[in-house]
Amino acid sequence: MSGATPATAAPATLAEHLIRRIGGEGPLRLSTFMAEALGHPTLGYYTTRDPLGAAGDFTTAPEISQMFGELLGLWCAQAWLTLGSPTPLHLVELGPGRGTLMADALRAMARVPGLTQALRVHMVETSPSLRARQRATLAALPTAAQPPQPIAWADSLEAVPDGPMLLLANEFFDALPIRQMQRTARGWAERCVTWLEPESRFAWTLDASGGAELLVPPELRDAPLGAVVELCPAALTVAGEIGRRLATYPGAALVVDYGYDAPPLGDTLQAVRSHAYAPVLDAPGQADLTAHVDFRTLAATAVAVGAQSHGIVGQGVLLHRLGIQQRAATLKRGAMPPQARVIDLALDRLTAPDQMGRLFKALALTSPGAPPPAGFEPSEG
Repeated sequence: MSGATPATAAPATLAEHLIRRIGGEGPLRLSTFMAEALGHPTLGYYTTRDPLGAAGDFTTAPEISQMFGELLGLWCAQAWLTLGSPTPLHLVELGPGRGTLMADALRAMARVPGLTQALRVHMVETSPSLRARQRATLAALPTAAQPPQPIAWADSLEAVPDGPMLLLANEFFDALPIRQMQRTARGWAERCVTWLEPESRFAWTLDASGGAELLVPPELRDAPLGAVVELCPAALTVAGEIGRRLATYPGAALVVDYGYDAPPLGDTLQAVRSHAYAPVLDAPGQADLTAHVDFRTLAATAVAVGAQSHGIVGQGVLLHRLGIQQRAATLKRGAMPPQARVIDLALDRLTAPDQMGRLFKALALTSPGAPPPAGFEPSEG
């Protein structure tokens, strides 16, 4: 029709979508850039692919060895017994990957009489491709490990019904969008992403319009020039919801991720593509973007709403306390030498200080008054 304005074609790539947003809104906060890069409904990294395994971009602990998921399943079993064996029990996993951890955990939990029958399993996952992989993985479970009710999928923890709960979150919090504040000669400013047209590339810029300093923890406001402080509002929202549930109903939560038990000072943002580090801004939607988890603030947020923290330990310490060496020895019995070597390599990768053992940490949260869960000592709370 004469005079009609043609509709703007949908962007073909995530980069094109971001360029349009920047053109209309100006530079984007890092948290907005990350949320779009990872979770855009049709162009985001997690919504368009299975990123795990040799053909993907990275490998998580459950994909390294069945021992990891089995031991976390037994951790849940012990927690259930400690809670007085409530029925029904909501077993929740945040960011379940391919479903490998949950499958291994359910097989281990099936050894405890009555536990499988008590379970109501909820997989909190937003990626359609990963949901499909999870369904296939869990459908292959033996009958004895299948919960009596169909496994449910949810977009968020808030969608999971209230009640007694055990929650697992392995490499979930590291992928939540972060904000970064940087100290400059004129004060604190927020790091943002812009588009440089002549160079045709995304680039960092600073928003010094005000307010950034109020977001920086008081003890870090005198950090040196150039220092970066990372904040993750989305992580605190989830931690608050976990804490609220644990304060209201019997339960426990185990968070495992790479991160630190210290004030959030330093730039830890990274991109990974094809099992190698990549420039953070180069290919939005094509690489995984993550940042180290601030375990101390996660724990404080959950405690502030009524949960109980039992401390933070290294992944290697936790797995050794849960019996990974004994489990490895059991798996090696009767194994051929090549298989035994694979088990030894997996044990080392999961627990050695120079592998995942120290960088990855575990946080345990429970309902108020509960004793320390397996793997956590009383003095660590």
